[in-house]
Amino acid sequence: MNPVSFTIQKGNGYVQYAYDVASWIRLDECQRHIAATPQPSGIRQKSRAPEYFDYSPPPLRVTVDGSSTTIGKWRTAPGVDLVLYDFGAVCVNYTIPFEGSLEELRELSYAIADTEALRNDSRKRIETLLATIASATVKPNLVDLAEDYFIFQVLEWSGSCPVAEVPAAFSSLLAQILRSESSPLSPEEVTDAISGKVSFSPDDLLLIDWNAALLFDPEADDVRAVLEFANVELVELRFLDSQLDRSLDGAYEILSQNTLRTFSRPGARAADMRRVAQLQVDGALLFERVSNALKLMGDQYLARVYRLASQRFRLSEWNATILRKLDALESIYQKLSDRADARQMAILEWIIIALIAVSTILPFLPWYPH
Repeated sequence: MNPVSFTIQKGNGYVQYAYDVASWIRLDECQRHIAATPQPSGIRQKSRAPEYFDYSPPPLRVTVDGSSTTIGKWRTAPGVDLVLYDFGAVCVNYTIPFEGSLEELRELSYAIADTEALRNDSRKRIETLLATIASATVKPNLVDLAEDYFIFQVLEWSGSCPVAEVPAAFSSLLAQILRSESSPLSPEEVTDAISGKVSFSPDDLLLIDWNAALLFDPEADDVRAVLEFANVELVELRFLDSQLDRSLDGAYEILSQNTLRTFSRPGARAADMRRVAQLQVDGALLFERVSNALKLMGDQYLARVYRLASQRFRLSEWNATILRKLDALESIYQKLSDRADARQMAILEWIIIALIAVSTILPFLPWYPH
């Protein structure tokens, strides 16, 4: 019996690094800055989002020229794509051409995960971009938090194994590729790694895992764009979660001080409430902007891709955690409001008691006119 064979004749590896860089990016102003920047700046606009994505507003994609980066025996393409989202995220995309066997693709996946060269380069490119579009950003702040994701797209292939049978025939290899592991994985890990499977036709295949995706399809820019957005959404939710942790710490501190403080300067408690309310509003606005940024215009296949990516990235769990923390902020604000109202009522009661006492005593004073 002849062994099953599968050879990659042409493919591209896409390495993505998603960052939060600002509270807001004015994309139209970014376009003007980039268009007005004298060449050779190495930065130029490419295109807006495809028509099948209902972004609001559509992200801005620019290309930054530069030298290639060596990753093992592979090299990245010179041009690097940066995708800017209005809610303050930027995704840096590198392209690595590859060919050969699935074993060689496993080596590439491990080499990418084992190097910091691309991550360090991505930060430098974002810093250069932010210097160009500085006035178009609101509260710029390039945080250390970044989400990386690998997409290996097989454009041309040959062999005796049909695409639909590749997961069964090469399950262990595919799991190692998806998880960037050089050593064999357990049967349970293999099953979990290749369980995220979706196809549009018998001639294409998409495997989605939390670390990487493997795509057998010569025309799948739309699929890569959906996976890119899901990764951007993940970094924004992680960033928002860390921001809410700090906000809750600050709000608890305000609540504790408010509890212990019997007397305070006029307006101090109102200022505390405004601070907590601002923390709550900032978190809720970012959550809504990210959650509502992308709508897939009736494309059921892309909707399936997004749902599967969301499951692998555990976006629903991040959403639930963030909503709980927003509710906690609301609860703290309500407690501060209730205490402020109670203090005001107590003050009014004492004022009324004082007035009654004065009105009672006044008639007995010798100088009081009778």
